[in-house]
Amino acid sequence: MQVRQEDKNGIVVCYITGEIDINTSPQVKKIFDRIVGEKKEKIVINFKNVSYIDSSGLATLVEILKGMRTYGGKLKLSNLSTKVKNLFEITKLEKLFDITQEEGDAIKSLS
Repeated sequence: MQVRQEDKNGIVVCYITGEIDINTSPQVKKIFDRIVGEKKEKIVINFKNVSYIDSSGLATLVEILKGMRTYGGKLKLSNLSTKVKNLFEITKLEKLFDITQEEGDAIKSLS
């Protein structure tokens, strides 16, 4: 699992590659704890290269979102595969997260 970060006009776009599971969730949490700790106001997480996410990965994402809400930050998720999007729907987390089809749509809505 890897996370690459880019700044696009004041919006932090994070590209995750690999699986987000019980083994990699602590790494994801550590990376995003740093970003949230810097109080980045606008973050997009691009899931294009995420093949799998389990309940610990979902819990980590909820923690990230909760952390951002404490200072008024906005988090968008984009490019979810059908498999990953279905998991968000089954768990009803698509109601909690702002999910867009494409990264560009997420960036535009935050601009």
